[in-house]
Amino acid sequence: MNDVRLPAFLPSALRALACASVLAAALPAQPPVVDHDKDYVLTPTSTARGPGVPAGSTRMVVHSASAIFPGTMRRVWIHLPAEPILKTVGAEGLAVIVFQDGHAYVDEQGQFRAPIVIDNLVHAGTIPPVAAIFVDPGHSGGTLPGDKPGWQPAPNNRSVEYDTLSPQYAGFLEEVILSLAAGDERLKAAGVRLTADPERRAICGISSGGICAFTVAFERPDLFRKVISHVGSFTDIRGGDHYPALVRKTKGAAKPIRVALQAGENDLDNQHGNWWLGNLQMQKALAFAGYDHLFIGGVGAHNGKHGGMVLPEMLAWTWRDWRAAGR
Repeated sequence: MNDVRLPAFLPSALRALACASVLAAALPAQPPVVDHDKDYVLTPTSTARGPGVPAGSTRMVVHSASAIFPGTMRRVWIHLPAEPILKTVGAEGLAVIVFQDGHAYVDEQGQFRAPIVIDNLVHAGTIPPVAAIFVDPGHSGGTLPGDKPGWQPAPNNRSVEYDTLSPQYAGFLEEVILSLAAGDERLKAAGVRLTADPERRAICGISSGGICAFTVAFERPDLFRKVISHVGSFTDIRGGDHYPALVRKTKGAAKPIRVALQAGENDLDNQHGNWWLGNLQMQKALAFAGYDHLFIGGVGAHNGKHGGMVLPEMLAWTWRDWRAAGR
């Protein structure tokens, strides 16, 4: 910095102001803040139910006392098709999709607005009638974090449940969450059961919830065979960076799962890894091993803006052959 000397006769206030101006001029210019997600806008499929589209019904329950994750409690929302649609479900049962970080997906004013999307796609016949189960991570401590669902404060068992590479969370879904949803009084009143066919079960999540969705299907394809991941954390939080190698080793014996990934070039880059590169590695591994997969890359950051825009597309792709397959 240049040595700048100010005239002694200047008042102290003016001298301070002048020094501040000189220092500001000497500092390097800050790069402008760039909104990498500015072009990601929700489509009409996500913003409102179309003409004649009946709204499904959503109920929230608080679940606690899980033997698999002892001492935790969580919010769970169950969204079912409108009653006239529910009554058309046959003996094959109602298809299922489970969303991790459920509060982010169930919010009809949020980035994903999944209940609106699902109602529109079911009405159009793009996806089958489906029970959407929105599950928040577990929280220990006797009370739920915060007065309303959200990220602040975050549920304290989230990383254990979502980032761990094991079948534990899949077992939790099987033994607790699917059983909870199957006992819904609305299903009983309509005489409808949830499907037991893994080809008719999908699982979705964002960030750590995205890698969790993949883990569930990769570990337990007998439970879930359709995966949607938004900015998935395929990085070294709890070993998730190993997945590309693990997937490659299944070449010739690929798991019977279908995987849709969304990722952005300006995602996180920190001590755990680079999220964009992690997702690129996953896409290459899935292609190498011969998996049925979709990759939607963009320029976005670590949020649900791009993922929300393409959620209808990803759901449609995931269930693209449901009619031909009878599923």
